[in-house]
Amino acid sequence: MNFIHKDIDKKKLPKTQGRRINGHRFYEIDGKNYPSVTSVLSLRKTEGLTKWRESIGEKVANFEMRRCANRGKSLHTLVEQYINNETPSIRDVLPLGLFKLMKPYLDQINNIRLVEEIMYSPNLTIAGQVDCVAEYNGKLSVIDFKTANKERIEEWVDNYFLQCTAYSMMYAETYNESIEQIVVLMAAEDGSMKAFVKEPKDYEDELQKAIETFYDTVNPQLQKEAK
Repeated sequence: MNFIHKDIDKKKLPKTQGRRINGHRFYEIDGKNYPSVTSVLSLRKTEGLTKWRESIGEKVANFEMRRCANRGKSLHTLVEQYINNETPSIRDVLPLGLFKLMKPYLDQINNIRLVEEIMYSPNLTIAGQVDCVAEYNGKLSVIDFKTANKERIEEWVDNYFLQCTAYSMMYAETYNESIEQIVVLMAAEDGSMKAFVKEPKDYEDELQKAIETFYDTVNPQLQKEAK
């Protein structure tokens, strides 16, 4: 398939690299540090993750977290190559298998605006790197590519919906073009594949709460340690 890429003014996007401050990722833009979307959302629903780490031990948990991160990074490489009309190429068998699961869903993408670009919102005071902004089944969407060990239900992935909602609001703020839907494509090692399609407006209030919680919790810590 030959994907169409729309001409879009990327000069509106910030030229910055993320850096970690006290365990959280920030992007410095125009002299101000914007927390990443993932850092903001990392404060939500931590109880389950804590119990999981305790049940298997820190060493095993850290190994598994690294393994999953590398798996996701490899899949992103394959997806980016494919939607940029390049031949997907990687040596690792597992990401290739996950890519094959996801490929029929990737073929629903076209008229691509952005791929792996950093965006930010002065209004929301957050930043982050979006996977893809494009049309999915003919509707302008923020699209996120995820991997998992096994099939997940919606209740387990609501942070992904908030993440995509944040990117949809950043995009609308930057380009004055509304995102119609958010799409999370998730390929799992158990062979399952899911496309979660949602409307961003349904998650805007919860996103705002998460941002407020982050600033109420983390900012005082940063200010205290800076003194």
